[in-house]
Amino acid sequence: MGQEHVAEPEGAWRWRQRWSDLLFAHWPVPVEVLRPRIPERLEIDTYDGTAWLGVVPFRMEGVRPRGLPAVPWLSRFPELNLRTYVKRDGYPGVFFFSLDASNPVAVSLGRRWFHLPYFHARAACSPQGEAIAYSSTRTHNGAPAARFEARYGPAGDVSHAVPGTLEHFLTERYCLYASGGSVGGSVRGGGREPLYRAQVHHAPWPLQPATVTVEVNTLLAAAGVEVAAQEPPHVLFARGVDVRLWPLREV
Repeated sequence: MGQEHVAEPEGAWRWRQRWSDLLFAHWPVPVEVLRPRIPERLEIDTYDGTAWLGVVPFRMEGVRPRGLPAVPWLSRFPELNLRTYVKRDGYPGVFFFSLDASNPVAVSLGRRWFHLPYFHARAACSPQGEAIAYSSTRTHNGAPAARFEARYGPAGDVSHAVPGTLEHFLTERYCLYASGGSVGGSVRGGGREPLYRAQVHHAPWPLQPATVTVEVNTLLAAAGVEVAAQEPPHVLFARGVDVRLWPLREV
């Protein structure tokens, strides 16, 4: 299951950024549905025997490499992730099916440096009082079409997830996994494709109950994963955390 809050990793972090105005929307999915789409060397992490698929829209801010200031053309843009949860060598983490972003430099760096399946998108993340209006349309040449439009916001007090709960499992993750085979648009790396892990560090998530109205969501279909249409997502909101990322290591 998810991790206790972890100590800062050893060595020098490589990137600093802030993740703001996040919605965590999750659906339960049978493990066998995801297994063909996950690199074989990663174990699918489950909660009470069930895998989970998450759609996470948010705004990236203050993006900068170590030793350099944030720059306007890179440091602030909407991002939209489709993800699930995996383990390798006892390290629970996140595996991404897609990351849609409106900044072309970030897409290029994410694909080249982090081996992550980033896609170009036209997106907006607009505050409306306490709520957020979010829209994203994938524009990446050759990639499956994908759209997401929603309005979401907080609906209760801030708290931190308790270890052992579903909320903790879905949010408290301190590393990401990437496969060399996922960057070309496939959702699965081949059996011998390189597999990488990057550690991240931030304070525990300031989670709140959420309200959400989803107008359009074709991310799951674009990745070849469907959930029952009548299944409402498990939703949480977080105003944001400051994050540091360490370099990728092959595992």
